[in-house]
Amino acid sequence: MTKHKEEFPHITDPVLQAYCEEHSSKPAFITEALESATEATGQYIMASGQYLGKYLQMMSMIIRPKVILEIGTFTGYGALCLREGLAKDGIIYTIEKDPKHYELAQTVFSEAPESGHIKHLLGDAGDIIADLEVELDLVFVDAAKRQYSKYFDLLFPKLRKGGVILADNVLWKGKVGHPDNDKLGQGLDAFNKKIIADDRVENIILPIDDGVNFIIKK
Repeated sequence: MTKHKEEFPHITDPVLQAYCEEHSSKPAFITEALESATEATGQYIMASGQYLGKYLQMMSMIIRPKVILEIGTFTGYGALCLREGLAKDGIIYTIEKDPKHYELAQTVFSEAPESGHIKHLLGDAGDIIADLEVELDLVFVDAAKRQYSKYFDLLFPKLRKGGVILADNVLWKGKVGHPDNDKLGQGLDAFNKKIIADDRVENIILPIDDGVNFIIKK
């Protein structure tokens, strides 16, 4: 029998999670309009949100990437956070497969300052990654969970030495590593196993939000 959602362990104690969020800086550039637009989709859980968004912003500010790739735009929340650390002449490519989400993010980007640094792409991430002729400094993966391993194989040759991949949701609601893990979680478990077995990278899985696999190319 499959366990009910609430029977899976919390990735982080809810009280500590709330404390961390309360005592962490918020991404001030995220507007009420973007929050409202994201909530209006009825799928707010798919957005990076303020806590993970701040982590993405600060990672980008540390790396100061010239080229960022985001796989899974949704409403543009993550892209705007990542953009905060972008080099002055840098560019962020962000890929969205769903036309409705693409159009919503287009509106968000059109109203954001310095939106010229964002190149928004509509289509299948696998096809688009294969066609990109760029050297990547930072990649954020937050899309089809069972495709993470495929994305990694496509991304690796394009990632510079010392470049970083941040893969979201890798602990999948506490299900990863449990016998009752679902199909999406099984795909993420396979990805995590693939990464730890790859001697071309260093990685650490962080219990941030739904779990982030922080990967550095040697």
